[in-house]
Amino acid sequence: MNCRHESFAFEKSIRLGPYADLLRDLILRCKQPDGDGLAGAMGSLFAQARIEKLRALQADVVTAVPLHWWRQLRRGFNQSSVLADAIARSLKVRYESRWLVRVRATERQATLAHSERRGNVSGAFRARPRPEWKGRSVLLVDDVMTTGSTAHFAAMALREAGAGRIVIAVLGHG
Repeated sequence: MNCRHESFAFEKSIRLGPYADLLRDLILRCKQPDGDGLAGAMGSLFAQARIEKLRALQADVVTAVPLHWWRQLRRGFNQSSVLADAIARSLKVRYESRWLVRVRATERQATLAHSERRGNVSGAFRARPRPEWKGRSVLLVDDVMTTGSTAHFAAMALREAGAGRIVIAVLGHG
């Protein structure tokens, strides 16, 4: 794993599986313009497969790594939001879709060398301070984590807004 020896603003991550083979193909399909149904099904599958680990987290709220508004407009949806909503429903926990925002467009992480990824997403996220979530446990959902850079900076923004414990949930981790 590329991120094992790094320091992060989140406590740990839970994954469905390695980002390879069939899971990789399904994740890439979720990012296509008509992939929202598949993303929802994958979120439900993830919740079923990891329900004990997810419940043990005792998350107070679930949120997703956001896309920049322009990328989301072009795609029509955010696959990570669809995943997060399905996981939140399975856990019967509130899904907070607008707490975290991507404030600037970034290059796609997959197109960059691992050494360039932290700089690409540094400062890309903001979260509004929410007194009701101060110190609370957050489950932050994304589709893939390779270097951990995106999750790190998204978690930093949530911490700056008052979140307490942050755990990342991803379909694929490679």
